[in-house]
Amino acid sequence: MSVRMKDIARDLGVSAVTVSKVLRNHRDIGPETRERVLQRIKELNYQPNPNARALATGKTHLVGLIVPDLQHQFFAQVTKGVSRTLRKQGYGLIISSSEENAEFERQEIDQMLARHVDALIIASTQKTAQSFNRITARRVPYVLVDRKLAGLKANFIGTDDVRAGMLATEHLIAKGCRRIAHIGGDYLSTASDRLAGYRAALIQHGFEVSEKYICHRTQLDDAAVATGYRAMQALLKLKPRPDGVFCFSDPIATGAMQAVLERGFRIPQDVAIVGCGNVLYASALRVPLSSVNQESETMGECAAKMVLELVNGDGKTEAREMRLRPELVLRASSDL
Repeated sequence: MSVRMKDIARDLGVSAVTVSKVLRNHRDIGPETRERVLQRIKELNYQPNPNARALATGKTHLVGLIVPDLQHQFFAQVTKGVSRTLRKQGYGLIISSSEENAEFERQEIDQMLARHVDALIIASTQKTAQSFNRITARRVPYVLVDRKLAGLKANFIGTDDVRAGMLATEHLIAKGCRRIAHIGGDYLSTASDRLAGYRAALIQHGFEVSEKYICHRTQLDDAAVATGYRAMQALLKLKPRPDGVFCFSDPIATGAMQAVLERGFRIPQDVAIVGCGNVLYASALRVPLSSVNQESETMGECAAKMVLELVNGDGKTEAREMRLRPELVLRASSDL
């Protein structure tokens, strides 16, 4: 026979409400009582019934997370921050990848809504707000992470991407680069903002913004290494070729470095390269990669905290936006 919450309460001489609050890590419970309850739970190997809890509270204590690419280290680190924060509050996490495909993302949203998640965290590939209107109609709170959607007033956690673009470009200028290229994207807010920062830095320092040195690509996260490789091959054919490149992401920068080295050029002496994201493997590459740190785990933690506030609040909170301040991490790809 399975152990019930009221069995634990009876054993310890406390109420079932007290046991429930301990399981939910509620602040009302004193440390001594909390320790007694947790010890008894461990002794009896008690496993809460999620269906019963959902019926009693109206909440599944599940949050859905949809990212473009589970293999991308940046989103893996975001996911780690989300998971760690939710776990501490007794929430489970359902993770899915849209594979940078808007239709797949819509399908994943529908599936998670069908599972009655309490909230959603989404790094979206969408170009319109239609999918998010459906979420709002279901009265499920959600937080956008990393990427914003034009015209959609939503809770958002991300990086100051304009500043990220400026930091990288100004560093390349300071290192003596005079023909600075950019490999970026077409429609994502992160891509347009980093491009804006790149342009602003060039203009502020008296450089001409040459469109031939700007590569727009659609595959930014999924297949990003190959994208960076092909874009860099095209840039190296230019006359004169660029002597510095700011890449939208670290995987794109990794592909770009591969193309440069295959042509027999030196990094950074012939072509300096800066990425964005500061993923965990950046320092372990053949040429350690300079990168703009986006505080990816912190971004995930902040997204989780915001979504928990939405779930446990009164539902009347105005949409909030939080942008983390990026910092440049210098390594051998741009800094001798």
